[in-house]
Amino acid sequence: MATLLLIIIYIAFIGLGIPDSLFGTAWPAIYEEFGLSISMQSIISVTSCLCTIISSGLSTRIIARFGTARVAAVSTALTALGLFGYAFTRSFFMFLLFVIPQGLGAGCIDAGLNNYVALHYNARQMSFLHCFYGVGVSISPYFLSLTLKGAGGWRGGYLIMASVQAMIAVITVLSLPLWGRVAKGSDVTYQEENIVPVPFLTLLRTPGVAAMWTVVLFGVAVECVAGQWCSTYLVEARGLPVGNAALYTMLYYMGLASGRFISGLLVKGLGPWKMIVGGVGIAAAATVTMLFPIPDILATLTLYLIGLGIGPLFPNATHLMPIMFGRERSQSIIGFQSSFSYTGIIVFPPLFGIIAQEISPSLFVPYLGALIAVLGVCLVTQSRRVLAAMGRSEDEV
Repeated sequence: MATLLLIIIYIAFIGLGIPDSLFGTAWPAIYEEFGLSISMQSIISVTSCLCTIISSGLSTRIIARFGTARVAAVSTALTALGLFGYAFTRSFFMFLLFVIPQGLGAGCIDAGLNNYVALHYNARQMSFLHCFYGVGVSISPYFLSLTLKGAGGWRGGYLIMASVQAMIAVITVLSLPLWGRVAKGSDVTYQEENIVPVPFLTLLRTPGVAAMWTVVLFGVAVECVAGQWCSTYLVEARGLPVGNAALYTMLYYMGLASGRFISGLLVKGLGPWKMIVGGVGIAAAATVTMLFPIPDILATLTLYLIGLGIGPLFPNATHLMPIMFGRERSQSIIGFQSSFSYTGIIVFPPLFGIIAQEISPSLFVPYLGALIAVLGVCLVTQSRRVLAAMGRSEDEV
């Protein structure tokens, strides 16, 4: 029964990934239709992130009251509502309005299911969970590439993925009784009634918490800058057709999913920390390769390697939270971690939007490389302090 519940959680995480890749991939077609500048993407991204920050920051109190199952079901339905709204809107203002339910829904799903899996399952299953997120962000560009080449346009892609999201919402609603049965039969001493909301400032003063949050912040920043802007980079800087760019963007997200799947296979032997460091090294090497005048097909393959490398970071860092800081605090830590990381999404992808508008989209690769370099510094300095503060060596985690 616990295995069946895990499968349903995996399916819910596919739904979490669907909206995340759809907007960035469709943006070249959206801003052309609405007559917008490239940098206007930032308004959508920032609004979505603000909504996600609010919901993930409140997730501990919401889940303590209503439970992870109900929160996941309602949140998935909200994201489906947002996607349907995008598909039928005829103005930029209405598009912006439907960002609100989509962003609010994403925050609670992210924080709630991450903590649930971190507490009740192992590091391998956590990596597989985020692999299914990678499935969600991979299928969206694929279906979008098909509709962009046909009569459906970007709206057709949104409509298809909104329908998939609605089906996932139905599955999560039908699974509600299963959560209760699993909880009653669980031999895990920690249950949701043990959740105690911990104030943000208290967590911030806890040794090592801010350092780990910073690692996650820059990891998510790299992941989102690559996902949101690689399609625009391929269209504007390399001259690829919009449909082809959407298809090639799928390679990046396939790399993200592959990295998390491989992490699930290897994490038991190597440990979460080595998976994080090794993956960032792969992403850095791939980004350096893109700085050279390589053919378009090779550039798209390096996007796959960037996704492959950055993929293991978030699930493994999340899995370490209850190990390092305690099970009772983990929901608060992971909830605020989601909020903290989304502040990076508010800052770094929109900042590149301004750079692309005012200077050139071709600066995508140097910009991404700079973020990965900062992430590398964080891994070398801050994370080692975290492990020392918790009395653990790198090999032990």
